[in-house]
Amino acid sequence: MVKRHVVKNARGFTYIGVLFVVAMMSTGLALIGEVWHTSAAREKEAELLHIGNEYRKAIERYYASGKSQYPKELADLVKDPRHPGTVRHLRRLYPDPITGKEEWGLVKSPDGGFAGVHSLSEDAPLKTAGFAVRDASFEGKAKYSEWQFVFAPPAAPAAKPGAKPGADAKPGEVPASKPAMQPVFPTMQPPGAGPQSSSSSSSPRP
Repeated sequence: MVKRHVVKNARGFTYIGVLFVVAMMSTGLALIGEVWHTSAAREKEAELLHIGNEYRKAIERYYASGKSQYPKELADLVKDPRHPGTVRHLRRLYPDPITGKEEWGLVKSPDGGFAGVHSLSEDAPLKTAGFAVRDASFEGKAKYSEWQFVFAPPAAPAAKPGAKPGADAKPGEVPASKPAMQPVFPTMQPPGAGPQSSSSSSSPRP
């Protein structure tokens, strides 16, 4: 009788031990999953910053290679329609690394084209500070869609009162005849997201 009672208690302790081990393993797996998810999110953020700035530089090259015009659609960055030959300002089009989709939000320019791109994700970013100078405007933004990679021409120096246009221009410089454009423009959304919509397709992710 005593032996049977001891065996029963031993089985009880073994069962409790197994449950404890399972609980510890579940907690460990949950922590590993959370760390992996955070790491993956940070990688996507870094990729968004890189690709977004590639688009911004391509828009700048497009603007500088023509008559101060902005591109009409993303495809213009891969093959500039203003030139007879193939002129590329971007090697290829890239999808949004946050959403994994081909569509980007486009920031409208004054001439009817677009001056920048942004993610369509409404998720909150992990990174809220410590940006490079070129991305300083992203500080404290609550959504990825607020990270707008916009190119705007540098502001021209203010003319002195009574000075003639171009009087302060240095040799070799073209005097500014128009006021500088502001770096933030209205945003264009993809089809189905409202008025003034625009979208573009791209090849698969790099």
